[in-house]
Amino acid sequence: MSSRTGFFILAATLFFVALVCMAEGVQLIATGKPFGIGIGVCAFIIPGIGVWFLRQTIRFGRTTEAMSRELAAEGGLPVDELRRTSGGRIDRDSADEIFAKRQAEAEAEPADWRVWFRLAVAYADAGDTPRARKTMHHAIKLRSNP
Repeated sequence: MSSRTGFFILAATLFFVALVCMAEGVQLIATGKPFGIGIGVCAFIIPGIGVWFLRQTIRFGRTTEAMSRELAAEGGLPVDELRRTSGGRIDRDSADEIFAKRQAEAEAEPADWRVWFRLAVAYADAGDTPRARKTMHHAIKLRSNP
């Protein structure tokens, strides 16, 4: 199963659970008891947060996909330039070399979203997902505000 298929299955499950949760919330609010009303309101708020998070994740994915296509059309998308071990894993020294190169590029051109995109890919290759996402968000901001 691809990650895209898995994502859609999880998104559909989230929406189903949200609907069930909100239906239960309506029943709890209908009891008229303060405790039931409080839990019923929470049954609307919590799925709302989940749907908001899903929306943000979809926007992030679509934006990074568009940026990737744009870089590929320009010939600036980093294609697998990393050395691999015999088992197919990324060689850590290779990832560190590419990361240092990408970081130097980002420091040299801090206003170019393309170098920040490539730095985010380097972070991801190095296994640092939180920094990869943060750097990609920075690239998205730079692209949005030229």
